[in-house]
Amino acid sequence: MLESKAKHYEILAGKMIEKLKLRQMEGYYAATKEDALNLVKEKFLTKGVSVAWGGSMTLSETGVMDYLKQSECIIYDRMAVKTPEEEKAMKANMVNADYFLMSTNAITLDGELVNIDGFANRVSFLCYGPKNVLIIAGMNKVASNVAEAVDRVKNIASPPNAIRLNRDTPCAKTGRCGDCFAEDCICSQIVITRRSSVKNRIKVILVGEELGF
Repeated sequence: MLESKAKHYEILAGKMIEKLKLRQMEGYYAATKEDALNLVKEKFLTKGVSVAWGGSMTLSETGVMDYLKQSECIIYDRMAVKTPEEEKAMKANMVNADYFLMSTNAITLDGELVNIDGFANRVSFLCYGPKNVLIIAGMNKVASNVAEAVDRVKNIASPPNAIRLNRDTPCAKTGRCGDCFAEDCICSQIVITRRSSVKNRIKVILVGEELGF
């Protein structure tokens, strides 16, 4: 990456972290995904903490998911359940986890988080439940305001996600949001997080690279 672009990301992130603080959210900056992983390992996902997560390419790209496999954390993996009874128990564990990990579909310059979900399994834990929510987001997710953030999610993040998930939606075929009601739609809930009601429950690591969709 160009040195000037890296510096721009750092300056921009610094201002955003100030805005996050006003919204009772903790903000951090990591210049690289390697720096982000080290921060996660040293400060948050330490021995004995319980961890759950929502679907995220960013978590994989930063190496967080690989780290969890060999960490001494207590893991709640929703994909490991095999029966309705196991799923019910897993959800109870997840809602009480020490950390819920995710990325955000977009974040505004003013520190607002914008996320769109199909089944709300991700945004529900962002809004309520786990003791801490740890968000890792590349600076490519930054938008000027909420309207631009929503547009980003619909037209930049959702189409490749629909393709990745093999969904039969207009955006998977055209590359643009069709504002659809398709059975496979992954855009059922739009959640704008403007403030954390519990101070510092939500922690955001901004990474000076392009990560995820």
